[in-house]
Amino acid sequence: MAENTSGNGQDGAASERQEAQPQLSILGQYLKDLSFENPNAPNSLTLQGVQPQININVNVNANQLGENDYEVMLELEAHAEHEKQVIFHVELTYAGIFRLENIPQEMLGPAVLIECPRMLFPFARRILADATRDGGFPPLMLDPIDFAAMYAQRVQQAEGGEGEGQQAS
Repeated sequence: MAENTSGNGQDGAASERQEAQPQLSILGQYLKDLSFENPNAPNSLTLQGVQPQININVNVNANQLGENDYEVMLELEAHAEHEKQVIFHVELTYAGIFRLENIPQEMLGPAVLIECPRMLFPFARRILADATRDGGFPPLMLDPIDFAAMYAQRVQQAEGGEGEGQQAS
């Protein structure tokens, strides 16, 4: 009988350790905003074989919804031009609701602003590719994004406060 008691005690300790494990769960994900502009159609569609200049901007924002719940928004913007003529302009905000439990305070920022957008990215990438293809162009396939580098840059700007007004347009 003593063996069963010690066995239960071990199981109890194991379940306590399991409960204390960091957990990141996706509660839902959704398209929050999508805008596709093809202002010079049908003329822009005749530029087959022309390589436009494409500028891509990426941003990540988050809102705390509850004690452990966060809405994370991945914002992608692509602007294509050829000889100062807009070929297309697309803006996408793809979001998810994430539950983060048992994550140390110092790891919350990286979890929310690196790991969460990393999970959203494949879905946002597909939507962006589909939107450009459905707009009459080859699908715009984004390369993987280094969210860790984006986070490090964000932290550096917040600490220094100097780099904020110096972005090139």
